[in-house]
Amino acid sequence: MVSQVALSVVVPVYNEAESLAILHDEISRAASSMGESWELILVDDCSTDGSHRILLDLRAADPHLRIVRFSRNYGQTAALAAGFDQSRGEVVVTLDGDLQNDPADIPEMVALLRTGWDVVAGWRKDRQDGFVLRRLPSLMANRMIGIVTGVKIHDTGCTLKAFRRQVVERLPIYAEQHRFLPVMSQGSGARVTEMVVNHRPRRFGTSKYGIGRAWRVLLDLAAIKLISQFSQRPLRYFGVLSMLFMLIGALFAGVGLMSLGDSPAVGAGDWSVNSWENVVISITMLIWMLMVFFALLGLLAELVVHASGMHRRSALGRLLNEQT
Repeated sequence: MVSQVALSVVVPVYNEAESLAILHDEISRAASSMGESWELILVDDCSTDGSHRILLDLRAADPHLRIVRFSRNYGQTAALAAGFDQSRGEVVVTLDGDLQNDPADIPEMVALLRTGWDVVAGWRKDRQDGFVLRRLPSLMANRMIGIVTGVKIHDTGCTLKAFRRQVVERLPIYAEQHRFLPVMSQGSGARVTEMVVNHRPRRFGTSKYGIGRAWRVLLDLAAIKLISQFSQRPLRYFGVLSMLFMLIGALFAGVGLMSLGDSPAVGAGDWSVNSWENVVISITMLIWMLMVFFALLGLLAELVVHASGMHRRSALGRLLNEQT
């Protein structure tokens, strides 16, 4: 059996050669100051700047360090998922490898977690990034995520977070979903809070992320809404979509028939009137077919949830959270 440690620190790394030695030193000092067993897991997302060679040299001098290396670039979410799988800590802390997150915040974050929380999310209240390309899009995304999911976290994009072991074991993540970890955790019954953390200006290189990924965040937000809040009763999610299409169809039919009734009197065989009637009827039927489709999809999803026993596992998870 693999021996467990008190703390695992998981860091995704992609072309951070200049930062790695400093990052390793800062994390080592922060983790050692806690007086507990710990490990550092650096996940190399197929770096091309010599980062892996530096990681091997660091590991040779530090038994706390473990390395995971991808055969190609999979992204930050996959790197965090791999780090979670390899971690052995009762508490798992994640942070970026670019030195903007401050490892000195780790002891305080872990202490807050152990007061009764399951997840502690970092809040970069004084963020040291450009406003137009980084801070403004992040602010808008955080506000939208809070409105859609109901989870009031100021900074969902901050990688510096602390999790209990039980939480990371229940978090299947993919795509761009690393920013939704607090939302997904709370959806499964975890107790989530946040803590203001230090954020530092970038010292080396350039950011690996830009405004171009905004559309992927929107798509993932729709998926997370379903996973976090409707996974136990999917009929409610698809029922809302079904009702929406029903209202759209009724509105379109009403407006179409009203416009037809307001047109000047014409003969019974007028081609334009008959054509407009056919258009209204055809589009209305197509919209209502979507209504029926989503209603049936919701019923099918309900059968899948109950057949898989997912609702029972979620209830058990919430019960364990309440007991601890």
